[in-house]
Amino acid sequence: MKKITNGFIDVDGGKLYYEMAGTGTPLVLTHAGFVDSGMWDGQWEEFSYSYQVIRYDMRGYGKSSPAQGPVCRRDDLYHLLQQLGVGRAVLLGCSMGGEITLDLTLEYPELAAGLVLVSTAPSGFQPQGAPPANLLEMMAAVQQGDLERASDLQIRLWVDGPFRRPEQVNARIRQRAAEMNRIALVNETWARADVNPLRPLVPPAIERLDQVRIPTLIVYGALDNPEVLRAGDLMLNKIRGAQKLVLSDSAHVPNMEKPSEFNRAVLSFLEAIKA
Repeated sequence: MKKITNGFIDVDGGKLYYEMAGTGTPLVLTHAGFVDSGMWDGQWEEFSYSYQVIRYDMRGYGKSSPAQGPVCRRDDLYHLLQQLGVGRAVLLGCSMGGEITLDLTLEYPELAAGLVLVSTAPSGFQPQGAPPANLLEMMAAVQQGDLERASDLQIRLWVDGPFRRPEQVNARIRQRAAEMNRIALVNETWARADVNPLRPLVPPAIERLDQVRIPTLIVYGALDNPEVLRAGDLMLNKIRGAQKLVLSDSAHVPNMEKPSEFNRAVLSFLEAIKA
């Protein structure tokens, strides 16, 4: 394993924890909105052999400061890159992390050398049909302070997905995700920071996808919510030259469920855009 540099950077209203390892082109990993940077454990070492890999905990997650109120997540990511002296990087994000990454790319196109968007819906995307099973129950559990119930329902929503029962999913992955998820629930992160986020991108990404002019890989799990897949296909059709990777037998965090397949495909994509 390459030597790891870690620490905190100051952002408006708090601190962001980050880790950095490896040398070469910077590759920045932004986590989903129900876990933290530990979701990239299966990528961290392998990616660091070829890239300068940076991962961080968003405010309210992991080791970073709790969010005291609404935040602009892409501003935090921008300040992280600036303080670490990263001028241009490949940006990889999952779910909310992918939305943030895409928004940052549209606001500061000079920062992104390539995009990997995992289980991502662009800002401004409007889901159709009924809300996902367990979502309303999960939100009620959060409001009632039943964090164990809320965490269990979030893991069912995102790790299991709508087409599997808990016993059909790797128990170790479910447990690891639950450990990360509980920190965000204790910090009341979603309610404090993201219900009404600061300075949303205007116009939103969904109206500007044709402005993305860098190599883009869109990744999702075949067993994720169908609306996530629809969002991925929409981006595929609107972003010029975008490529798609669908990982079978996985839902919203395919990199955790299928790390070998995910790593192989992402590294192949990154090598191709280097040439």
